[in-house]
Parts: sequence; C-alpha cells; structure tokens
Amino acid sequence: MSTRDDQPAAEPPPGGARPVAAAPAAGSEPLEADFAAWDFWRTASAEQRADQVRRLAELRARGHHVGVGCVVSPLAAVHPDAFVLGDRSYVAAHAHVSGDVEIGADCSLNVGAALRGRVRTGRAVRIGAGTSVLGFDHGFDDPDTEVFRQPLRTRGVHIGDDVWLGAHVVVLDGVRIGSHSVVGAGAVVTHDVPDWTLVAGNPARVIRERRRPRARTTRDALRAHGDAARGQVAGILAAAWDGAAFRDTADGTPSVRAHTDAIELADLLTGAPPPPLTGAEHLARLRALQDPETGLVDERGSAPDDVADLLDDAQAYHVLDVGYALDLLGGAFAHPVRRVVDLSPAELVAVLDALPWEHRAWGSGAFVDAVGTALTWALRRGPREPGAPALAQALLGWLVVHRDPDTGLWGGRGDGLREPVNGTYRLVRGTFAQWGVAAPDPGALVDSVLARAAELADDPSASACDALDVVHLLWWARAGGSAHRRPAVDEVTAAVLDDALARWTAGEGTPFAAGLPPSLQGTEMWLAVAWYAADLLGRSDALGYHPRGVHRPEPAVRLTEPHALTTRSRR
Repeated sequence: MSTRDDQPAAEPPPGGARPVAAAPAAGSEPLEADFAAWDFWRTASAEQRADQVRRLAELRARGHHVGVGCVVSPLAAVHPDAFVLGDRSYVAAHAHVSGDVEIGADCSLNVGAALRGRVRTGRAVRIGAGTSVLGFDHGFDDPDTEVFRQPLRTRGVHIGDDVWLGAHVVVLDGVRIGSHSVVGAGAVVTHDVPDWTLVAGNPARVIRERRRPRARTTRDALRAHGDAARGQVAGILAAAWDGAAFRDTADGTPSVRAHTDAIELADLLTGAPPPPLTGAEHLARLRALQDPETGLVDERGSAPDDVADLLDDAQAYHVLDVGYALDLLGGAFAHPVRRVVDLSPAELVAVLDALPWEHRAWGSGAFVDAVGTALTWALRRGPREPGAPALAQALLGWLVVHRDPDTGLWGGRGDGLREPVNGTYRLVRGTFAQWGVAAPDPGALVDSVLARAAELADDPSASACDALDVVHLLWWARAGGSAHRRPAVDEVTAAVLDDALARWTAGEGTPFAAGLPPSLQGTEMWLAVAWYAADLLGRSDALGYHPRGVHRPEPAVRLTEPHALTTRSRR
C-alpha cells in the first residue's frame, strides 16, 4: 500500500475523494468532519484539513502504513502495535484500533466501532457504528487466577472483500467472514460466515443468499449426454483393451484400477460386463488378485505388514474398486479383509487415533473408506463374521465424536479446505452413506462444502475428485433431509453439472483433470459427478443411467439401530 505523506494541507488527497468546498457551510456542525468521516474532505475546515495531514504523518512516523486519501479522526483512539490502512479508507470519531490491524482499501470504521487484536479486512468493507471486531480472547482456564491475569490468546479475525457489518455487531476471535456478505445489526458472529450470505441473530445464522441461482442444465442436454456416453462406451472400452488386459488411456499401463473402471463403465452404460471377457472370466481374474491371508489386493503383489499400511492409496482403493466390481458381476471376495476384521474395537480405535488427521486428512479419510468398505463385505457375510457389527459401530462412534462441529468435517484445514473436504467425502462414502446413516448436524457441513466449491471456482486444475467431493457430500446432506442454504447448493450444483458435461470428449470419454487425456478413471468419475449433480437438481432420470458400484447412492448394507450415533458431536 502507498505511504505518501506529501498531500497539500488545503486539498483533498487523490483517489476519488469529493471536491473540496471553499469553506464549510455557515452554521455547520464543527465535529461533522470527524463523525461523518466519509465526507471529511468536503466538510472539513482548512484548519481541520491541515490537522488531518499532520495526523496521518504522525501515524506514518510511528511506522504504520497509511494509504492515500485516508482519514483518521483525532477523536479516534488509534494505538495499534501494527497498522495498515488502505487507500481511501477512514476511521471515524470514537473508534478504537489496537493490536495488529490491517484494513484494506475503500473501507470505513464508523463512529464508536472497535477493531482490536489481530484483524484483517479485504477491500470495500463497511463496519457500522458501535461494532466490535475482537481478534483476541482472554484465557480463563485457571479457576484460581483472576481472568485479567491469565494470558491472552488470538486466532485472529479475517474479513473478505465487499462486506457490510451493521451497527452493534460483535465478531469473536477465530471467525472468517466471507466476501460479499452482510451481517445484520446486533448480530453476534461466533462461526465462519460463507461468501454471499446475509446473516443475523445471536448467534448469527444464515438468513438467505445474496445471489440468485443460475440457469440449470436442461433435461434435453442431460438426455443428449447420456445418449452420447451409451453410444460411445463400446469404442472407449475397446481402445482401453490391449489384447490381454485393460489399460487406462491416461498412461497406457495395464492396472487393476483400469480393469475395475472398465467393469463399472460397462455396467453403468450397458448393463453387461465389458468384452472381450465373459463375466465368469472377469470374476476369476479379480478374485485371484486377493491375498488369502490379508484379504488385500496389492498392485505390487506384496501384502502390508500392518493395518495402518492401508494408507497406501492402491491397497486402500482396491478394497473398494475390486470389491464393487465383483459385486457388479454377481460375486464377492473369496476371503474377508483380515487386516481389518481381525481387529478388536479397541485396536481399531487406537489405529484411528494415530491417523494424521491434522496434516493428512485426505489419506486418513481414504483409510476409513477402506476400513468401512472391508467391514461392508464382512457384514454381508453375516454370521460367518460375528465381530463385524461391533467394529462398524465402534468406527461410527469414533467418527461422530471426532467430527469438528464448527466445520462439519474431519481433519485440519491446513492451507485450505481441499484436504478435509476430500477426506470427509471418502470416509462418509465408506461409512455413513454406505451404511444408510444420515448426516449429523448437516448445516456446518454444507457451509464448508460450499466454501470449498468457491475455492474450486477459480481453480483451473480442479479434478473429478474435487467435483465428486462437493456433489456427493451435498447430496448426502440433502438425502438426510437438510434444506440448508438450498439456493446456494442448487447454484453450485448447476455449475458442477455444466462443467461435467462440457468436459466430455466425443469418442474418448472425459479427462480426470484439465490437461490430461481422456481416461477410464476420468470418464467413470465424471459420469458419477453428473449423476449426483443432476439428482440434486431433480433431473437424474434424464441421464438414463444410475451408479451401482463404488459411487452408488444407495446403502450397500444397513446397520441396525445406528441412529443414536448420529446425535452427538465433539464440543
């Protein structure tokens, strides 16, 4: 930001300020320029203008960064440790600024407002009279020490661009307020506020969206997409067969995943196994891949030594893709996944506790997905696996207790929402959704997923995984009865659906992500994305297909009396 301090005392600084009157109007209120700071350079006297120039110079001399066209009333208490004030921003009379505060361009801090602690705002933020933004908190954990003697703590407050905080709002430490949002007068904001929303109340809650839902993909477009996929899938599968095995066209290497994706696509679009092999031949090949001692399928032909090695992506996913491919063919694994079903509930909980949730939420969620799916196959074996129901209940119980109630997710945010949203999708797919258990407290989950969708809107590298994370979790929340932020959900869903259809390459399928060639994996996943998005909009029937494998919407098994587990969350 600019730190110019050479503004003439008798003229307004540059940057869009209003013209200066020759002199204040006769009979004007002397304090008007301080209390109506947005009009300072029009209403202030020559003496007040000169005093303001000195005021800004003093702030800069103290090491603070003050942009051009700013106003800081001499009646405001501005004594921060660090201070940035963007171009054309102002601080009105009786405002209080302390701590580490950064205010963007074209912002206003109105009469009696307070920004204290660690506070960051974007541009064009309006903070109403009497509002307090508190980027710190008092410790009070020690009951034997007066609160004022206990250490302060801070997570900071972050406010996006184009935000209006009405009068007498209170924003507490740790809150993020999304861009283009409005906070109603008197609200107490204790949780993150999504972009483009109006919130109000104590505690503040979403009242409505500020944007209208966009136009939706038509049924005719969905029918055309489904017809194209069905008409072209035979050629896509034939191109992936190398004479001995299926290979993913992305890299040309035969793989277990390519084989199972071929089976998923053929079942989805033709209802039959992919040629040239018969269903019995597919079954024999896939069943032979399983290690009889561990129950796992490993691309390298070696079994892991410990259940935690299921963090290996290939082994974890083969519990899913091989298991569901066998299911589509009318078969099942020959052996249970012993690395999972031989655990006691206490051992499973110990493994879950040790997972790297804070810095590797995706891998941890994928692990839970594999464990949950291994238990699904064991539950289907019925009395032959008597310990499976207790393990499944232990797994669900652990997940409910360790879910973050503020975000509705599992895992730390790190640098963004990608890891916890992806990890949450994976574990939800393999447990709650696969077992027919509704989303606990879906409102926070929906808010987080919509925030993740906003990140994707500006990310050209977004993949099928990223899109599936969003639509599957929104679908699961809706299937459990949630109508939370429905206009925003519909808008995001319509955008994902448009994107999914636009990515199709005639005769080749869909790339997993932009810049890659079309592949079996990308085609299968984007077709699933399109189905979930269309179903959220009430139009999936127009596609003419319905996932039945890994991405099936219906439960694979149903647990008995799971409902008590869905009513608790970590506090």
